[in-house]
Amino acid sequence: MWQELIQHDKDLFLFLNNLGTVQWDAFWLFISNKFSAIPLYAALLFLVFKTFGLKRTLVLLVAVALLIVVTDQLGNFFKYGVQRLRPCHDPSLEGLVRLVKSSCGGKFGYFSAHASNSFAVAFFFTLLLKHKYRYIGLFLISWALLVAYSRIYLGVHFPLDVLTGALIGLFFSWLFSKLYIFAIEKYLDDI
Repeated sequence: MWQELIQHDKDLFLFLNNLGTVQWDAFWLFISNKFSAIPLYAALLFLVFKTFGLKRTLVLLVAVALLIVVTDQLGNFFKYGVQRLRPCHDPSLEGLVRLVKSSCGGKFGYFSAHASNSFAVAFFFTLLLKHKYRYIGLFLISWALLVAYSRIYLGVHFPLDVLTGALIGLFFSWLFSKLYIFAIEKYLDDI
């Protein structure tokens, strides 16, 4: 059963990865670049400050920093623990992967830290701001989906790598949003 799932994952990867065209490569490279999200993060920071004020924003920044550290380091733990080869390093896919970047990245790719981090940030801010900004969740989850798909498009992650990363990001965003709300209610409401 496990081997069947892995084969379906490889087949889906090859289908999605080979949909790419040179005309779209620059767009997906931009989406996948962590620095391309800086304007989005700045806008979120502004909305959080406007909604919650300075003290709660500072606590939120600590929560987001810890959230990213946890999802990112958990990704590294799994990559070296599971040791699933990235598509571009998988000998069974040699010559079949459309690698867009000049390098593939590390040898192992399970699970995608890009997917976990982007979903963690997107859902964390959605949970905290949805009461004030009606369509923020739709926008942020769409952004996270684009980042996640970019990893397949570029040839550096299988769909299961991305799906697992997204689910882990969603779980930790929920957990950290609960911890943030607890901290605010326990320590800042009295100040």
